[in-house]
Amino acid sequence: MSTEKENIFLFVPNLIGYARIVLAIVSFYYMPTNYVIASWCYIISVLLDALDGHAARHYNQSTKFGAMLDQLTDRCGTMGLLVTLSYFYPRYMFWFQASMAIDVACHWFYLHTTVLQGKTSHKFIDMSGNPIMRVYYTNRIVLGLMCLFNELFYAALYLLYFTPGPLILGMSSFKLLAIVSAPVAIAKTAISVIHGYVASLNIGVIDVAERAAQREREAAKKPQ
Repeated sequence: MSTEKENIFLFVPNLIGYARIVLAIVSFYYMPTNYVIASWCYIISVLLDALDGHAARHYNQSTKFGAMLDQLTDRCGTMGLLVTLSYFYPRYMFWFQASMAIDVACHWFYLHTTVLQGKTSHKFIDMSGNPIMRVYYTNRIVLGLMCLFNELFYAALYLLYFTPGPLILGMSSFKLLAIVSAPVAIAKTAISVIHGYVASLNIGVIDVAERAAQREREAAKKPQ
């Protein structure tokens, strides 16, 4: 029986994750000045996001570290793009700021609640009972398309700052893409808010249970 300790930091999906970070950093550097380099680095990083999940399943290398690395890279990548959009479109800075805050805060709550749920036996609020949310949770195609169109919305706004792109019936293709993908981006933001709200309620479940257990322990210590 082998006693060799696994180095999860060198797992294939995590190596892909490190490459995504490098690509994101390069993209951030060129975003204000060179949309070609920035776009290609950003696009490749997004495509690798789909690849690392397949690699984790194929090599049986799914880890909590990898899941957190993937989530943080996603959030930071989108946040970097939104910072640039705030610079390009100052009139809409508030909405980009709100999008960043919702995206980061709600995913942070959701991710940490998921970790805490694995360590407890409490009864949590489960949104998968809702038919709309059940499709979002269980259908990889729906989830993938929503994530894709969310990225396309912000990417289209970014590219539109530099170039209208190919014309379709006399209309900028990037503007058309932004219009088509906007409803999906809004819907995904709304789902993030729901995730954050439900995660907050579930953390509350943990807090109430832990405080009740603490009171029981304190009561047991008191002399009868």
